[in-house]
Amino acid sequence: MSCLALALQPANGSDILLQTREWFPPARALIALSYFRQMRQALASSKQQHQQQSNQKQNQASSSSSSSVADPDDATAAEFVGDDPLAASNGQVIVGVESKYRVVYRLVNSIYILGVTVADHDNSINVFECIHIVNQAVSVIVTACRGVEVTPEKLGRKYAEVYMALDIVLRGVSNIRLAAMLGAMHGDGIAKMVHSALDTENKIRGADSWMAVESHAAEHQASVYAFSNARFELPSETISAGDEFAASLAPVVPESEQLKEEPEPENQDPFAASETINKEKELVGGFKKTKDPSSTDLTLALAGLEVTTLPPAEATQSTHINVEGFEGQYGGIEFSNEQATIGETFESFSDAWGGGLDPSEFMGPKKIQKKEGLGGLELLHTSDPKAVEGKDGGNLDNLVKKPEMKGPEMYISEEIRTEFRESLLARVGVMGVIYLKTMPPKGSGEEKETEFSFRVEGTTAVKRFAMQSSRISSLGNGLFHVRTAPSEEPIPILKYSLQPKLTPLPLRVRMVKRTSGTLLSLMIQYVSNPDLPQPLKNVDFILKLPVDPTLLKVSPKAILNRTDRELKWQIPEIPLKGSPGRLRARMPIDSDNSEEEPEIICYVKFSVQGNTSLSGISLRAAAEGNTDFYEVDHRYETGVYMCN
Repeated sequence: MSCLALALQPANGSDILLQTREWFPPARALIALSYFRQMRQALASSKQQHQQQSNQKQNQASSSSSSSVADPDDATAAEFVGDDPLAASNGQVIVGVESKYRVVYRLVNSIYILGVTVADHDNSINVFECIHIVNQAVSVIVTACRGVEVTPEKLGRKYAEVYMALDIVLRGVSNIRLAAMLGAMHGDGIAKMVHSALDTENKIRGADSWMAVESHAAEHQASVYAFSNARFELPSETISAGDEFAASLAPVVPESEQLKEEPEPENQDPFAASETINKEKELVGGFKKTKDPSSTDLTLALAGLEVTTLPPAEATQSTHINVEGFEGQYGGIEFSNEQATIGETFESFSDAWGGGLDPSEFMGPKKIQKKEGLGGLELLHTSDPKAVEGKDGGNLDNLVKKPEMKGPEMYISEEIRTEFRESLLARVGVMGVIYLKTMPPKGSGEEKETEFSFRVEGTTAVKRFAMQSSRISSLGNGLFHVRTAPSEEPIPILKYSLQPKLTPLPLRVRMVKRTSGTLLSLMIQYVSNPDLPQPLKNVDFILKLPVDPTLLKVSPKAILNRTDRELKWQIPEIPLKGSPGRLRARMPIDSDNSEEEPEIICYVKFSVQGNTSLSGISLRAAAEGNTDFYEVDHRYETGVYMCN
């Protein structure tokens, strides 16, 4: 859209040529040329009037001998001599009354080469590109007339060449092709000028033409086909040498074994009974006797056994401990050949292993009665067993019971991104995703697809919807039809974004910072949106500090992370209709950078889960009374919620 029309207009006479783009009507181009001609004539008439007035003043000045100093108006009149704006070699003017056009012109001898485009007020038109096209048109005109002496008669002799060349120039042409066109204008004719310049750039830059590249591609394809189908035969000498080498690697087999051939099995009936049925059962005969005499020698059988040696006599003696509360004999091994009863042998285990702590102080005399169940897992009950049995039967499954899905579930997850600059809202945006959670697959292989229709309401603030076309389709008027296979994870089926001016803000934040010498003071004010369905809880305010503070004073209490240079406030709850909250911090900064204001950013993080979404979008069944799906709790959280 840089240049819409090219025209040749002589200084005196009618227009010679007009070329326009396909979408620009020639009538509008003629209107622009008419306005340009009227402007030239108006400027020429005013120029003549100024010349006449200056001549009259000069005659009066020469007749009066008493006047020794010229009238100061003479200098003003002399400024207009030869100062016609359209008499210059090039320039641009804006013409028109209702529809305004910008006319870029160049004057060659007595012919104006004009480029017409719209008069832009928002800098959407590249004027320099239009000037470049006019300069290329001047090159065509000068080449056609064989010099700068351009006249309508010379243009008439080369009218066809000029017409075709300006048509190509108007649509855009490179300097290489323009040079080729100008070289073929006088010698080769119109056909050579128009068609031979298509491969000019490739020839000048050294690139191959398409015909040459196509032949090379065909040769390459033929070579690939020939090599892929080629078969090579090895000479007999190579085969014999390979056989000899393989024979040297293989083990030597006697010829007698090679001559033995296994008898070919006779063709038997595959459904005949097996002969093993008629054989007698062998019990003892199944064991094979060995003739090796070493198998009866017990010393050889016991040779591989390792017998641990007994500890020395010093290690068998016990150690006496005099520590208060743990007195007694510890350790030691006693060997005795006397045979005692079982009660006497384990009688020592009735006390506290030689004195000290008594196990009866920690364990009751009664034994715990074991119940038939999950092998001891019923002891994991933290409450009274009788009370648990009265409520849910005492089963472990009831303690870790999860809510069962009655059908497909849908919920909305939204992420808000907001930027405040002091107290002004700079940017805001909400990206929402509608998730579908199907019934979990059973793993049988023949899973039933989830298919139903639903309606999305409250979409007045939505800017754009994006669907996962493989799973969902739109029926119009907010109705959607979903069909998908079961999945363990929630499936995102719809994404949307809200218009910035209709995006609700859950929290407004303002940050004020003041620098007094080397002391930096910060204050963060926040207030909740009173229209929220529930107050914000567990809100984190994270302040990025410019330096690692040596001294820091905060109100209320905050957490300082010196590694990341972050100061974090944790607000348990922000009331909906309360007074604005304040967070203050004060710290010293380096005096060398006091001239530059430090960059400080505050991030806010929170997450809310409830039965309503932030944007007001809700999910409903396609028809009232249907329960094709269940709407569970929606959630929204912060993506980038910052203030600087």
